[in-house]
Amino acid sequence: MRQLKSIWFLALLSALFFSSVAVAQEPVEDVSDDDINRVARELYCPICENTPLDVCETQACEDWRQLIREKLTAGQSDVEIIEYFAEIYGERARATPATEGLSLVIWVAPLVGAIVGVAYFVRLLRRWLARGAAATSTSVPAPTIRLNELSGGEPKVDDYVARLEREIEESS
Repeated sequence: MRQLKSIWFLALLSALFFSSVAVAQEPVEDVSDDDINRVARELYCPICENTPLDVCETQACEDWRQLIREKLTAGQSDVEIIEYFAEIYGERARATPATEGLSLVIWVAPLVGAIVGVAYFVRLLRRWLARGAAATSTSVPAPTIRLNELSGGEPKVDDYVARLEREIEESS
């Protein structure tokens, strides 16, 4: 008895599934101009360069819009219609390039380039800042003259300056 219920349940479930697929493919009777223009905005005219199909007034575009109407009436989705035109007329027919294959590289390359550029700039900036900090820490301090209080105020050269003068005499 339990098996019989599960079989009936599966049969009912599959009938609902297949009927929903059939309903999705049924022809649509009322296709408005807005529906046609929604799809046409995603396509370019095959004759006029850089002119969207929804605003172009050539006979070819009029024929394309009629074909879009027929395909929408037949129950095809927007994506299916755009794919159809891209297969026949090539990728130039799309208003927005596909995001797969070589077109994906075209979409991603500028982003990757910008990230690499920013990373290089940050690295270069850090290197410059490190050199500046190293240069200020290794710079020679100006010699100071101290007054020797025991010798009546005569100036005495700092030990550093004396060592520097010795090294100059030895090297020459």
